Amino acid sequence: MSSDDYRTDRWLLELIGEAYDPCTFRSLHDPNYPDGLICKWPVGRVFINPPYSNPKPWIVRAISHQKQGGSCVMILLKHDSSTEAYRLLHEAGAHFLMINRRLKHQTGVSAAFPSVLAVLEVI
Repeated sequence: MSSDDYRTDRWLLELIGEAYDPCTFRSLHDPNYPDGLICKWPVGRVFINPPYSNPKPWIVRAISHQKQGGSCVMILLKHDSSTEAYRLLHEAGAHFLMINRRLKHQTGVSAAFPSVLAVLEVI
């Protein structure tokens, strides 16, 4: 498993509920799956679990979606406030919800890093 193949914990998916996911595990491995960075996102709820190695393009796209009236975008990230991606989210007015336990990525083994859920609401 590469560092970008982490699935979202089921308890977190249940908490988020029904949401469009432009960055699914399948899209990372299936060249025929629509590119979530380019395709149109619905106005409703969007959830993104971007590749940990390069979340910035997904964050830029999420901020653009927010500015176009997207109702809610939730982004699961490593909790690292020193990154440019974190700065962009902060400047866009994101709410940061700290996850008080290490995610297990549907593996049963705790991640080596803490996570945060960034939420962008309609401006």
